[in-house]
Amino acid sequence: MSGLIGKKVGMTSIFDELGRSIAVTVIEVPACTITQIKTEESDGYNAVQIAAFDKKRKNISKALNGHFEKAGSEPKRIVTEFRDYIPEGFEIGDELNIDDVFTVGDHVDVAGISKGTGFTGVIKRHNFHGVGDQTHGQHNRERAPGSIGQASDPSRVFKGMKMAGRSGNQRTKIKNLSVAKILPESNLMMITGSIPGSKGGYVEIYNQSQKLA
Repeated sequence: MSGLIGKKVGMTSIFDELGRSIAVTVIEVPACTITQIKTEESDGYNAVQIAAFDKKRKNISKALNGHFEKAGSEPKRIVTEFRDYIPEGFEIGDELNIDDVFTVGDHVDVAGISKGTGFTGVIKRHNFHGVGDQTHGQHNRERAPGSIGQASDPSRVFKGMKMAGRSGNQRTKIKNLSVAKILPESNLMMITGSIPGSKGGYVEIYNQSQKLA
C-alpha cells in the first residue's frame, strides 16, 4: 500500500459541488525522499522506505547519518516503510510528492499518535456506563468499575482487564477517509473527517487505492 508522511496542521471546512459544508483536516505533506527500496530477492519482501522533515545532523546517530548519505539525502526526522509498494520510475534519492501518490477521491487510512488525556477512570477510558440502579455493591459510586477480583481459582486479575489508567497517547489508525482536496504548490492536502493527534503531530497516510507497482 502506497503512502506518504505528513504533519497535521489543523481542521477547517470546505464546500463540495453540491454546496454542502464538509469538515476536513489539513495535512502538510512535503516531498518525501526515498531512502531505501526493498525487494523479495534482497530482503524477503517488497517495500519502499521514505523519510521527511529535516533534522539537524548533530542530532542523529552515525548509523542513520550513513544511511542518509548513502541515499544522497539530508538527515530527516521521520523514517517509515510502506510495504507491498514500489513506485515505478523512482530510484533511491528521488522525491515523492503528493500528486505522485494521491488524487482527489482516493480512500486513505491515517495513522498517528493520539492525544493523551492523562490518568482517567473506566467511564472515560473504556466507555463504561456506570451502574445507575446501584446494584452489585455500587452504592453511591456509580462511576466505579465494579468488582474485578477472582475466586481462589485463578486467584488473580487477568492480564488486560479494563481498568483505570493512562488514556490516549498511543498509535491509532483511522480508516476509510477520503482525499477532499490537494494543493500541490503548497504541499497541503485535505482529508475528510478527523485524524489522530494534535496540531503539529506527524502522521502516516496510506493510500488504499494504490497497491504494488
